[in-house]
Amino acid sequence: MAVSEWYDSQKKPRSDFRMRLQERIDKANPRRTLTAEEERRLSKLEAITEKLRRCENVQNRQLQMWLSADEYEQIAAEWDTQKLFREELKDKSSELKRYEDKLKETIMMRNRSDALHELRNSKGFQQMEVSKAN
Repeated sequence: MAVSEWYDSQKKPRSDFRMRLQERIDKANPRRTLTAEEERRLSKLEAITEKLRRCENVQNRQLQMWLSADEYEQIAAEWDTQKLFREELKDKSSELKRYEDKLKETIMMRNRSDALHELRNSKGFQQMEVSKAN
């Protein structure tokens, strides 16, 4: 028996086992078939979900059209909560504002220091210093 034949024989039982297992699951949990309208709604909702996963905008009217009234109200309530949360994050304490200002100032001073250090270590600056000394 060649290695490829052995490999093929090893693959077949697993796929056969998976098919039998899936058949058993399907028998134990029969699913009803969706109507044409339900299929259409499902495909539209899946398309909306995919757009949201890609961080694309979805129109409100599209949500209203394909979601139930309760589902749409839930999204509206969650959006309002999100807006309140974001508004709270905008209100920074005076200590935090002072810290951010000091941090910006420190970063700016560090950048200046690094630039001056690089300039002093450059060949052009060293040659200029030597010519001034003479």
